[in-house]
Amino acid sequence: MSIPGARRGLMLVLSSPSGAGKTTMTKRLLATDPQISLSVSATTRKPRVGEIDGQDYQFVDQDHFDRMVQTGQFLEWATVFGNRYGTPRGPVEQALTEGRDILFDIDWQGTQQLRQSQSGGDLVSIFLLPPSLEELESRLKQRASDSADVITQRMSRAADEISHWAEYDYILVNDDPGQCLHEIRSILTTERLRRERQRGLAGFVRDLLAGE
Repeated sequence: MSIPGARRGLMLVLSSPSGAGKTTMTKRLLATDPQISLSVSATTRKPRVGEIDGQDYQFVDQDHFDRMVQTGQFLEWATVFGNRYGTPRGPVEQALTEGRDILFDIDWQGTQQLRQSQSGGDLVSIFLLPPSLEELESRLKQRASDSADVITQRMSRAADEISHWAEYDYILVNDDPGQCLHEIRSILTTERLRRERQRGLAGFVRDLLAGE
């Protein structure tokens, strides 16, 4: 049973080294939970095949991105593999106020910036670990979308990303995608029921004790 009254939304972050399943979990969660939507980041990188501007990313040039940084339009932003990525502030803050949950597919740098932002109290962070580094490298090779040099770069970066695991609220090992999704959904359910997110709780308890 949920408490009557609007609930404040939350920001759910999923982070992982490239190849550890972050994108797969993001897609599965969005497909199975209508209460959460994906934060659409702005990026300076070129669109990949099949990506849609405004749906997958907001594709902008360097000058546009600079203006957004200078005018405080980002909750967080970072440079990854030579490209810049940022989370537009306005849509996220509106969603949280309206009680809608937002999913973030970002790295540890972005997560730190979100935690330090004005909306940091709404953050729930999950880091996905691979079963092993050997399995991680195997997954990257199976994707067949990156050159050998890029895979080497991603593996080098993975060690740095994993070193930030203790900065996250929850740590999951993604060795079984179905089980991993179940655990993510369990975390999300629990966090939605936290006392501080139930705006109608005080009134509900007051009426309960008054016998109304």
